[in-house]
Amino acid sequence: MGEAPYVRFQGTDRTGRDSYPGVFALVNNLAREGRLTAEQERFRQVNNAWYHASFTNPSDVDPSVYDPVLNPGAVAWFKSSARHLIERVDGYLEILAAHGVECRCVRSWNPGRIVYEDADQVVAVPLRGE
Repeated sequence: MGEAPYVRFQGTDRTGRDSYPGVFALVNNLAREGRLTAEQERFRQVNNAWYHASFTNPSDVDPSVYDPVLNPGAVAWFKSSARHLIERVDGYLEILAAHGVECRCVRSWNPGRIVYEDADQVVAVPLRGE
């Protein structure tokens, strides 16, 4: 059947939005809390800037994409074909591991109701019970 078309790196604990925070949110939270080393903070700044320049922020295209009423629990998934984006995630995973923050890779054939899509990613509202 082949590789699942969608991949997401997320924490193992649900947040207030009743979703699992993604890898970028987890690292950004550590930075907000002042927990990153100088080297980790440099990595975060350089790579966040690279991601910002390298792919579309869905909220810039559709400000309602993460609206909790219209799209409750909506989360972003990489398309498996977006290897140039996925390969940079390892550095974020290393930072999380160094701080004891659990993160897992989830692959899916059906991430839910897709509310945004471009060449590299989708944003989907999870199916009930997921």
